[in-house]
Amino acid sequence: MPRRGPANENNRAANGGRSRTEPREVAIANQHRRLRLKQSEIVRAIRTLDEQFGVSSPQGKSKHRVCPLGELSLVFLDDATLARLHGQFLNDPSSTDVITFEGDPTLGTAGEICVSADTAAAYAKKHRHSFSTELTLYVVHGWLHLAGYDDLQPAKKRVMRRAEARAMKLLEQAGLVPHFILR
Repeated sequence: MPRRGPANENNRAANGGRSRTEPREVAIANQHRRLRLKQSEIVRAIRTLDEQFGVSSPQGKSKHRVCPLGELSLVFLDDATLARLHGQFLNDPSSTDVITFEGDPTLGTAGEICVSADTAAAYAKKHRHSFSTELTLYVVHGWLHLAGYDDLQPAKKRVMRRAEARAMKLLEQAGLVPHFILR
């Protein structure tokens, strides 16, 4: 049971009433008419990242950044819808794979990750690998953006790619890559 006291209560209040030891709320919206998914698998993958990605020592100290506390929203979209969001919020109407919107942990939100199932399917087909793995990578990519990773500069992009590989390895080794189907 978590220790109670002023510091702990203040931390919980600043993090939307949750501590690092409590599982986050994950809201999933599947707005892609042909995508089939199991929300429980996605929630389990996110919670595994939350619990294990940043843990690198027995003392709990970590050199890896983690996604802020609060509710995390995931939205699965088609290319056209994500391109509209890309144009509306980033002044770039081209299609993209992932867009993240930062939340406000003081209001209990970690942020929102919007991913394109169409882009994942096309990339997976072109490179002859699993659609489920590719779409999971997009979710991981968004989670890492919310954790503070950036991919706009070459050096930061290399750091982010290493973090993606580490997160995917964690999920793959645990057998927690969600299963997605695009009909």
